[in-house]
Amino acid sequence: MLRIVDWSVKGRRNRAVTAFLSRSAFPDEAEKAAAEVLADIRARGDAAVAAAVAKFEGAKLAPRAFRVSAADMKKADAEVPAALKRAVKDAHARVMRFSKASLRAPWTIKTPRGGCEGEFYSPMDRVGVYVPGGTAPLASTSIHTVTLAKAAGVKEIVACTPAGKVGTVNPVLLYALKLAGATEVYRVGGIQAIGMMAFGTKMCRKVQKIVGPGNAYVTAAKRQVYGYVGIDQVAGPSEIAVLADGTVSAKWVAADLLSQAEHGSGWEKSLLVTQSRSFAEEVKSELLAQQSSLSRQALVQRVIDRDGILFAVTPNLAEGLELVNRFAPEHFEIMCRDALKLMKGVRAAGAVFAGAWTPESAGDFVAGPSHVLPTGGAANMFNGLTPDDFRRRHSFVAFSRADLAETRGAIEAFAAVEGLDAHGRAASVRFEK
Repeated sequence: MLRIVDWSVKGRRNRAVTAFLSRSAFPDEAEKAAAEVLADIRARGDAAVAAAVAKFEGAKLAPRAFRVSAADMKKADAEVPAALKRAVKDAHARVMRFSKASLRAPWTIKTPRGGCEGEFYSPMDRVGVYVPGGTAPLASTSIHTVTLAKAAGVKEIVACTPAGKVGTVNPVLLYALKLAGATEVYRVGGIQAIGMMAFGTKMCRKVQKIVGPGNAYVTAAKRQVYGYVGIDQVAGPSEIAVLADGTVSAKWVAADLLSQAEHGSGWEKSLLVTQSRSFAEEVKSELLAQQSSLSRQALVQRVIDRDGILFAVTPNLAEGLELVNRFAPEHFEIMCRDALKLMKGVRAAGAVFAGAWTPESAGDFVAGPSHVLPTGGAANMFNGLTPDDFRRRHSFVAFSRADLAETRGAIEAFAAVEGLDAHGRAASVRFEK
């Protein structure tokens, strides 16, 4: 059902709000399935991947058919309408522009006695990108992952995506992957894709890091391969919070709440926070009216039935912002008159969309920042994907003789306290005659 509830910082705990804020990224069944499939892939390689593809995706693929051929990529290019190509190119250009601007620059400072120290960066050699393709072929995810790796300077970019029972990949998705810079594309999805990229097989060499969104099973698999490879974050079903003061149309706000509820898992979360009960009522009516016209209205209904859409009324916007920070949403829209001012109070959100003319869907497709963001409350501790996630940071120190002479006493003192004689001698020996 759709509920409108009251909430305040000092008020009594509201069960509906507490239940809404609580969500787990690791369902037990997903953890178990991931462990079994990953262990099989480590033991049997491509044969295990093929078995998992047949079991979970429905396609009977021989290992040699995992990789999308150059001919298939060329065919996909020819099948994509010109208008769609223009949209993909526009999104790619905007994301690339933002990505290049966001790259951290190397820096150097002088040490007290004439040396220098600082940081510099190098791109990873080979990374893996997961692109969901179950309930919807997310061509936009190709742009919001591969483009960042390309901007970072990665030479080998492996992409995996489900191909369903017939074993074919959506041509727009393939076009987007090629445009963004993917060097290898595999028609393998789910846990098996994560295992193949993490452990490596004869058909697909191991990568250094895996990024990209996915369902609960993909998320569980990414968590379990951490250490064999790097990962970007743990991310589950999509979610959005909207803070609204009533100055933005209820029709617009309702549309924004529905934009995340339609993704398809049924576990999505949409939260409206406002200081006006009458506005909450208006948004609720609008949401129900708009739902009836959606092609995915049944999927949205699953979210509603699981209490995944909530309307919270707070005494004021400041307390409303506090509720949003406690929710730590993947996407946070500030649909208020003073959006940029209120944004200064944000502590936990994957991405912020400020002002009436910034729907979350702009971020999903074309705005610039990656739409690969932490969910399930993980925005309290993780950031969204950036090009720097595809680079290695290196610190460096270049002491002069005078620098080492000045710090020699401290080095020897630490070495003595920690019982590490060779550490101390590594400094002192340089001054022996």
